[in-house]
Amino acid sequence: MFTGIVEELGEIVEKRPGADSARFTVRGKLVTSDAGHGDSIAVNGVCLTVVDVVGGDSFTVDVMGETLRRSSIGALEVGGRVNLERAAAVNSRLGGHIVQGHVDGTGTIVARTPEDNWEVVRIALPEQLARYVVEKGSITVDGISLTVSAVGEGPGAGADWFEVSLIPTTRELTTLGSAPVGTVVNLEADVIAKYVERLMHKSAE
Repeated sequence: MFTGIVEELGEIVEKRPGADSARFTVRGKLVTSDAGHGDSIAVNGVCLTVVDVVGGDSFTVDVMGETLRRSSIGALEVGGRVNLERAAAVNSRLGGHIVQGHVDGTGTIVARTPEDNWEVVRIALPEQLARYVVEKGSITVDGISLTVSAVGEGPGAGADWFEVSLIPTTRELTTLGSAPVGTVVNLEADVIAKYVERLMHKSAE
C-alpha cells in the first residue's frame, strides 16, 4: 500500500525490452537506501517489485506485458524522470489516501491553466473510469495523491475530464509539474469507489 505522497524524482537509467515484458533500472537514492529484493516501490504510480539493488542508488524491476499495456510505463525511455514512493510503513502517517499501485487506466493532459500561486491541470479520461471520479474526491495521477477540483464531460464521446490544482510543492517535486499538454498519465481511482460499485451490483442481483 502507498499514500500517493511522492518521495523523490527518479530517473530511468536502463531499459531492456523482452518479448512481452521489460526490465528497467531506476535511479533513486532515497527509495533505494533501504530497498532490498522483493520490496515494493511505486514508479509513476505503478507498484513494482525490486529485483536487485545496483550501486547503492538504483534498483531494477521487471514489468510484465499486462502492466505495459495498461499503464504508461512502457513508453518510458532512458533519461526519463519518474515519481518514486516506497510502500507505506505501518507506523507512518497517511498523508495522501489509500493507494494500491494498481493502475486502472491512463488519461491525457489536455490543458494547463496557471493561476496566482498554483496551476490547474485538466486531464481527459476514459468513460469507464469517469464514474469513479467525483469533485473533492481523491485520485492518483502518476503516483501522486490529488484532490479533484472539478469534473466535466467532453470534448467528444467518452472523453470525460477532471481537474486538479497543483500547489508549488507538487509542481517542483513531481513529474506532473512540467508535463506538457498531450502527456499520457497513469490513473488509479479511489479503491473505496470500486468496492462500493461492486457491492451495489451484487446486491441488485
